[in-house]
Amino acid sequence: MNQNELKDLDVLRGLAETVASAAQERNQQEKIRLWVKAANLSPERPMVLANPQNGWAELVPDISLICQDSFYRNLEYRLRQLIFRIHHIPDDYPILNIFEIGLSINYGNFGFEEKRSESGVKGGAYHIEPVIKNRDDAAKLSPPVCSIDWNTSKEAYEKAKHAIGGIMEVRQQGCSYVRCGLTRKLIHLRGLEQMLYDLYDDPDMMHFLMQFLMEQQLRELDFLEKNNALFTNTGPNVFCGSGGLAVISENFIDRPAVTAEMFAWGESQEFSSISCQMYEEFVLRYQLPILSKFGLVDYGCCEALDNKYDVLMKKIKNLRWIAVSPWADRAIAAEKIQNNYVYVYKPNPSIICRPIPDYTGAEEEIRQTMEIAKGCTMYFVMKDTSTFFNDPYVIGKWAENAKKVVCS
Repeated sequence: MNQNELKDLDVLRGLAETVASAAQERNQQEKIRLWVKAANLSPERPMVLANPQNGWAELVPDISLICQDSFYRNLEYRLRQLIFRIHHIPDDYPILNIFEIGLSINYGNFGFEEKRSESGVKGGAYHIEPVIKNRDDAAKLSPPVCSIDWNTSKEAYEKAKHAIGGIMEVRQQGCSYVRCGLTRKLIHLRGLEQMLYDLYDDPDMMHFLMQFLMEQQLRELDFLEKNNALFTNTGPNVFCGSGGLAVISENFIDRPAVTAEMFAWGESQEFSSISCQMYEEFVLRYQLPILSKFGLVDYGCCEALDNKYDVLMKKIKNLRWIAVSPWADRAIAAEKIQNNYVYVYKPNPSIICRPIPDYTGAEEEIRQTMEIAKGCTMYFVMKDTSTFFNDPYVIGKWAENAKKVVCS
């Protein structure tokens, strides 16, 4: 063991001790208890969660990392994220004395290399260059072949366990993030604009591609399940797709699972402005065979679902969480959701992601939503925050204010 590795291990173990100490605090278990109550539609108050997403690059900048080894550097980054939460984000996210190392899974490709034009800005916009331009191209699609590199997976687990295993519980984890976003895959093959034209000009092409993508995801899930590579995802440290936490029981066990023991996230942001009839014909009918395999479903992302609530509630029998985006009509959402599902409201991030954050406006947005959705089980989830204009304390201030409002 060389001097650099010794220094890396010293850094990691110091960070792990900070996380482990915080995980023992009594309020962590109380947070979990509140999430369980809310997820089971018996809330004591609205839940508050801050998920910085791309904004983490400003909260834990690469320049702040010390480890030299690339694997250890990734562990350090994740530990520093938790420590930033401990010290600066007073939301309802529980800190656990668990560190998960994923399996090395290769999901293959469709026989085409995705093409895109980048903006040149890290994490910025990009333009999709369609690889399926006609029916001949579509006929060349091939089902991806999934594989698991068990040796690499074991090496990663053992290396993490060696680094911090005496301080935190290191667990090997398979796939716990299941996203049924078929139209997202579709636009990366066909292009967003062309997909919209296909609805009128070539509906058969649209149906062909959606059928292919549905069958591909079902094969993928079958492979993962048979290889014990699906893991329970209803624990206190697992994000729902719409933004909240998926914890439904305080007696959570992280282990291999079948789909019926998991939740899945469904969404189709690309169909935000499309009629409910077209959405049902071209999207939902292909999502249902996937979503119906799961114990619970979380639906929606940034798309407004104003004209889709009825069909979602009628067709998705295992629906539990519904995303209410900043572009949705909050009153319509409250009328439809009531307390039959979790009303996951995602405040407008632009209120705080600006050179001078509008904290007063952010508080008022939460108060208004609580009044509009009175009687609903509510989560308030700040996400889609690409930048805080290099002020690392903005997200924590939002969380502090949000907690003050929901607890008042």
